[in-house]
Amino acid sequence: MTATTDGSSGPAGAGAAAASRTTDTHPAERPAASDVLEAAGRAAQRSVEHLLGRQDAQGWWKGDLETNVTMDAEDLLLRQFLGIQDARITEAAARFIRGEQREDGTWATFYGGPGELSTTIEAYVALRLADDRPDDPHMARASAWIRQRGGIAASRVFTRIWLALFGWWKWDDLPELPPELIFLPKWFPLNIYDFGCWARQTIVPLTVVSAKRPVRPAPFTLDELHTDARVPNPPKPLASAASWDGFFQRADKALHAYHKVAPRRLRGAAMNAAARWIIERQENDGCWGGIQPPAVYSVIALHLLGYDLQHPVMRAGLESLDRFALWREDGARMIEACQSPVWDTCLATIALADAGLPADHPALVKAADWMLAEEIVRPGDWAVRRPQLSPSGWAFEFHNDNYPDIDDTAEVILALRRVKHPDPQAVDAAVARAGAWTLGMQSRNGAWAAFDADNTSAFPNRLPFCDFGEVIDPPSADVTAHVVEMLAHEGKAQHPRTRRGIEWLLAEQELSGAWFGRWGVNYVYGTGSVVPALTAAGLPVSHPAIRRAVRWLESVQNDDGGWGEDLRSYLPQRLRPGGTPMQQWIGQGASTASQTAWALLALLAAGERESKSVERGVAWLAETQQADGSWDEPYFTGTGFPWDFSINYHLYRQVFPLTALGRYVHGEPFADRADSREGG
Repeated sequence: MTATTDGSSGPAGAGAAAASRTTDTHPAERPAASDVLEAAGRAAQRSVEHLLGRQDAQGWWKGDLETNVTMDAEDLLLRQFLGIQDARITEAAARFIRGEQREDGTWATFYGGPGELSTTIEAYVALRLADDRPDDPHMARASAWIRQRGGIAASRVFTRIWLALFGWWKWDDLPELPPELIFLPKWFPLNIYDFGCWARQTIVPLTVVSAKRPVRPAPFTLDELHTDARVPNPPKPLASAASWDGFFQRADKALHAYHKVAPRRLRGAAMNAAARWIIERQENDGCWGGIQPPAVYSVIALHLLGYDLQHPVMRAGLESLDRFALWREDGARMIEACQSPVWDTCLATIALADAGLPADHPALVKAADWMLAEEIVRPGDWAVRRPQLSPSGWAFEFHNDNYPDIDDTAEVILALRRVKHPDPQAVDAAVARAGAWTLGMQSRNGAWAAFDADNTSAFPNRLPFCDFGEVIDPPSADVTAHVVEMLAHEGKAQHPRTRRGIEWLLAEQELSGAWFGRWGVNYVYGTGSVVPALTAAGLPVSHPAIRRAVRWLESVQNDDGGWGEDLRSYLPQRLRPGGTPMQQWIGQGASTASQTAWALLALLAAGERESKSVERGVAWLAETQQADGSWDEPYFTGTGFPWDFSINYHLYRQVFPLTALGRYVHGEPFADRADSREGG
């Protein structure tokens, strides 16, 4: 990736967004509709061949999952903390981190985004570990920018925790997170199950770290990253005691006082309980939850509790972290925060089937076999709120039996139904189990979240500790839409739970006609997910909600025919009540293949196949396709935490355009099957 060089706006900034509406990147006259259809067919065929060539021999697909350099920086910090530094890995990680630095000395969290303070601090420290000197020009630019933005004191809690591990920050100046949290009953506010699964897996080990407060010898000082090294943490006034922020700030002071007098036996029991909780959730491949951050903190916590690095749990954990590394041809090493084979495989299967690949094609059958073998058939943390529900479902990753997710499960079912499998009874049985599990995971408001039901407490996000992104898992429009679409195709469009989901979706539509996108960027993703679901469930294309969505999508189409939306459309809302998104970014940004495809999927489902908007969007996809059948997409269109953690799924640029082209050429899938299966 090439770093942006134009300050905080980046190539997807307001100027670029405006330019994309006034300058056609393909100035030649648009072809006639028949020529567009022919070009779409050719592009789809090239894309099919490209995607088939990327399938693993076992049947799965997996694209790179690119986030930001904090993954790489924290990997080096972990190795420094554990004393397992490796010169080759250090240099390879440093090569990658240097390559992502912007001209102004900063690091961003997404392509074309503004410099981000905590990311820049962590990248700077990692390069210091790789022996880059503070007076090197690229380092001096970074440290000057950090000081201008308030220095280490202004960084997020997680960054300061990493620095505290080496004495670069005081533990007393961090929010307290006591391990006794593990003992809070499930009905009590702020028990660990009030947090989203990703936060829960991170917070439990960090309670041990917070209690132990380790400090390893620092290999250098970081005075250059403070606005005033003599006063690294300038005092800040407390918020009003009448506010929630003020309440939790004062509660944190009380927890700091408790840390000094905590009964040793109680604290020891709490840390041992946390260790058991951590070990019980280690996956067969050694990781935790299939994601890198909980694995890192779990390894640190267990190490602090006396687990030797050669202990089987520790050895498996460290080996799993190595599997998150991608080595590039130039010798750079990039760490994936997560891996997405189940998600990529079901989306690839849908794309290939919708593009006309025969339902019994060996590639599709092999993919279905692999997905069937990945079904999760034992309870996980979701069972805390749904103890009577029989287990099923699919997770996102290779190994994550504790946390199947509703989004993957819905899409896997949609994928399996597109395959003519030699053992249809096996498919029917798996779909029946997973469909029942999905229905049972509906939240009280009628919608679905990603991992848990009714994970909506307002308290976790208010903790001083929780400044690193979304820490709860409320229902979202995109996940709910995928579930509704799946249920409709399973003949359950009239099921009471489906109808409640539809009612929730209709109530969530914005005045503009769009839907907010929780797991993809952003309103284009949300709208591209919801419209196909509503029409699959039987809403006529003339329904007012569908027409409003169509008008909105047409209004934000770029002049080049594509669609794009910058991650800054999430600011400053961050999913908190009362926030207002930055209107100038909603639906605005340079055209991307994946976002153009999402818009087309909605418009096609809305009956707009013959419209000029669809014709121009399809033409843009055909014209921007590369010779090998792929598309180039440096922009981040995936969402981990809105604004705080962004993702570039490298397979999105392939599977979604192919799906859109396939539906344009061959029509909507299951067009005559929405009510053909037995209801229930």
